[in-house]
Amino acid sequence: MIKQSDKGKNKKAATAEKGIALLMTLWVLTIMMVLVLSFSYMTKTETYATLSFKEGMEKKFLAEAGIERGILELFYRNANKNQAILLEGHEVWRIDGRLYKDLMGEGEFSVGITDESGKIDINAMTDGGSDIILRNLLKNLGVQEEETNTIVDSILDWKDADDAHHLSGAEDEYYMSLPNPYKAKNANFDTLEELLLVKGMTSEILYGSEEKKGIINLLTIYSNKIQININAALKEVLMAIPGITPEIADSIISFREHDEIKNAAEVGIPPGIKYVTLGDSYTYTIDSSGIKGNAKTGFKIRATVKIEGVNNYRYLYYKSPA
Repeated sequence: MIKQSDKGKNKKAATAEKGIALLMTLWVLTIMMVLVLSFSYMTKTETYATLSFKEGMEKKFLAEAGIERGILELFYRNANKNQAILLEGHEVWRIDGRLYKDLMGEGEFSVGITDESGKIDINAMTDGGSDIILRNLLKNLGVQEEETNTIVDSILDWKDADDAHHLSGAEDEYYMSLPNPYKAKNANFDTLEELLLVKGMTSEILYGSEEKKGIINLLTIYSNKIQININAALKEVLMAIPGITPEIADSIISFREHDEIKNAAEVGIPPGIKYVTLGDSYTYTIDSSGIKGNAKTGFKIRATVKIEGVNNYRYLYYKSPA
């Protein structure tokens, strides 16, 4: 005969077992929900990452298409730039950095071509001569005179073969005293980024900031000329040429809007001004940006190419993304 107390104990034990089973079920459901939510979040993240990668690659290919289009236009330009009459829509592209856009599927690319002869060649820069253009450029962009003299003199020292430094320049003695020592190159620059190794040069001066424009897009190592091609130069470079006033610079830019300059006198440049030239150098920098849909930013590529003959070219520089 089962006692009443034993019945009560059995009932409590059964209730406890049911409670434990319910608790375990709730824990299992909670864990499953966490796993499902985690898997859902991971799937969503992977989906967005895949879409982002896809869009990024599409913009990259659009930018690459822009580079190829730019090269094609350079060949067309060199074959037709001296033609007296060109049909509408078949005009040659200008080489002063202005942007041209074209649609491709659901995206587009914008391309700008700049002749390297419209920039200041730091490898061709001479002491007591064309170095005045770089000095003027730095001063016009707000660099203090002391800093300007240090940068220009140090550039000259960096690429000359001797160990004697200019008044404000630097040679091995200075560079070997730095926390991470190195020697002056005593040879031409291979890239513009190499300027960051030169005494006085800073990232802000080279690349610019929100307040100031940098100088990297105004310099070159490829033209091999001390003269500046006024058909290709930006206003900052034009203003740095001795004898070019703001009025003449504006006249040059205004004239280029409808035609290329054939004679320096037609834009008001008086005879005897040095460091001015006309005509292509056949070395060009192509800046291309690929944009997809309504994206606010694009994938940018910068390439410097040298046209060699009717159908040949070679890359001198290629940066992706730029």
